Amino acid sequence: MVEAAGYFERKIDAVLQDWRKEEKRKPLLLRGARQVGKSSAVRHFALSFKYFVEVNFDDDKLVHRYFEDAISPQEICEQLALYYRTPIVAGETLVFFDEIQACIPALSKLRYFYEKYPALHLVSAGSLLEFALEEIPSFGVGRIRSVFMYPFSFEEFIKATGDRMLADACRAATPQKPLSEPVHQQLIKRLKRFLIVGGMPEAVSEYARTGDLLYCQQVLDDLLITFANDFAKYKKRVPALRAAGKY
Repeated sequence: MVEAAGYFERKIDAVLQDWRKEEKRKPLLLRGARQVGKSSAVRHFALSFKYFVEVNFDDDKLVHRYFEDAISPQEICEQLALYYRTPIVAGETLVFFDEIQACIPALSKLRYFYEKYPALHLVSAGSLLEFALEEIPSFGVGRIRSVFMYPFSFEEFIKATGDRMLADACRAATPQKPLSEPVHQQLIKRLKRFLIVGGMPEAVSEYARTGDLLYCQQVLDDLLITFANDFAKYKKRVPALRAAGKY
């Protein structure tokens, strides 16, 4: 079901809420491909906090300086609070490091937030992190929790199109207690639509809003073009044929 801000319920929502309640909570690193909804999920999660500080390392290069200097996590948060004019209070503030792969010093300092500021709720997100991690001698084994996020599942797609009851029935069905044939046929019809629209959030959002499959295909074509253009930045790190899309 669509919320006022246009956000669709995702499975990651429950994971984030469970992480928030953990006693021995580690900084969370949300990983996954571009445009699968990582930032949107964290911003939705932030609604349950009193304060929210979002640091986008790709857009704002000035904040990189705070992580390049040899200062403690508490001092980093003091500087970020002043920079963004938002209090950073452990237990009340969600701090979000977005596009963290663009700031290697920030990525390498995540472990110290667990060691020296464990009370802080810190989530970071990034894409193609494997390349960034190559530049870090040690990533803090056992001090950072990685969670992978993917495009919409079939169940999430059904909920996004406004049929929570059908999604719940699908999840509850078992071989011993299968769905009735008419409901099963409804699900097959939804599955065919899902295979056409796919699970990328922008395409799902447009389908839920308009039901226009042709426009959804245009959205997917645009995404494929931008993905292909993005590969050029990493062509020196992968085989030439793969970077060119030959296999």
